[in-house]
Amino acid sequence: MTHTTDYPTRYMRDRAHAARITAPLRPFAWPSPDATEQEADRLRRALLERDEPSAALVRAIREDRTVTLAQFRQALAEGIDSVPAAPEPLREYFALLEDTPAWVDRDKIALGARTLRRVGSDVGDVLAYGSLLGGYNNSGPLPVLTSSGRLTGERTRRRIAETGTWWNGCVADGGLDRFGEGFTLSVHVRLMHAFVDYHHEHETDWDSGDRGLPVNQFDQAGTLGLFSITFLLHTRVLGVRYTRREADAVLHLWCYVGWLMGVDPTWLPFAERTGLRMMYQIGSSSPAADENSYTLAASLVELPLRTRYGRFDRLRRRYEYERGLSLATTLLGPAGVRALKVPVRPPWYPVGRLAVNVVKHHVMGRFPAGNRWLQRHGERQLEDARLRILDGEIADVVALPD
Repeated sequence: MTHTTDYPTRYMRDRAHAARITAPLRPFAWPSPDATEQEADRLRRALLERDEPSAALVRAIREDRTVTLAQFRQALAEGIDSVPAAPEPLREYFALLEDTPAWVDRDKIALGARTLRRVGSDVGDVLAYGSLLGGYNNSGPLPVLTSSGRLTGERTRRRIAETGTWWNGCVADGGLDRFGEGFTLSVHVRLMHAFVDYHHEHETDWDSGDRGLPVNQFDQAGTLGLFSITFLLHTRVLGVRYTRREADAVLHLWCYVGWLMGVDPTWLPFAERTGLRMMYQIGSSSPAADENSYTLAASLVELPLRTRYGRFDRLRRRYEYERGLSLATTLLGPAGVRALKVPVRPPWYPVGRLAVNVVKHHVMGRFPAGNRWLQRHGERQLEDARLRILDGEIADVVALPD
């Protein structure tokens, strides 16, 4: 690995290009879109900052051999006291995880989870064509993704299903309680990220002088923002309505998830306005799309063309492909999809979806009975999507290394 004491060169390397990509967010970067010197310094430093507690645990597993993955799995599933003679590094790690910050409000998390489940089928569309696809415009961390091959070709569908399993766990009732599925999966993924960081930093020719650390706070903050801040923005574009209390609760849920996954509190989007400003600054200082971006984007947008739909198969493949391109163009903007070498399409699907959602969320949802129906309907849609993506198989998250 190449080391450097300077800030990574990827920061602000493609300013003009990044300005075009992030233009849709610029009006929200209040009071001024330009980062202050203090903000810029914090962004640059974040490229060289990692999740240190998880890095220490990985070293205990990989180098010191004082902790085993079997012990970690048992502590995660059953609690640290279930591990006989639990080693001190493992005890310290779970003490940190179980020392819930004072700002965490379980009632707000429950409201945020219900609110997200109510969104229904729009969840998958926005996460795929807004969050995941949009994230590929930041090429900085992409070699980490492409090196595994898990986000290209036929593996794309399984990787999306695995992300869906984690997302559904986070928004389930009680999913973020200590032994809830969202808690355990988030901690599992947190340690997996630390293993990935260790591997690329110590066992490959990763150039941190160019890209920053393989898994760093800058990119982790951006990823968290895609699931929280831009998710709220994109679903509103499609006509989904949130009260201020509901939107705050959604962000509160993702702040706790981010904390569980090792994101520094500096980058937790506690408020929409500051979160939008953060996402603009991250996007406007990220390196432009590259060959890795084009490969990942093509695998995602062409997924419908490789999907079997049963009746009217050829017609349905073409419809879903065009629908996805229409969504992507609307959510990311024409410049955002062109940068990924993805075809631009008119917003025919989002316009139709907006009309449907205005009736559902802005009219029916304002009445108690209508809101209850929306909740049940949205949750049924999420369950149907979960069962349909892998023909009934429920995907697990990526396994930790042996």
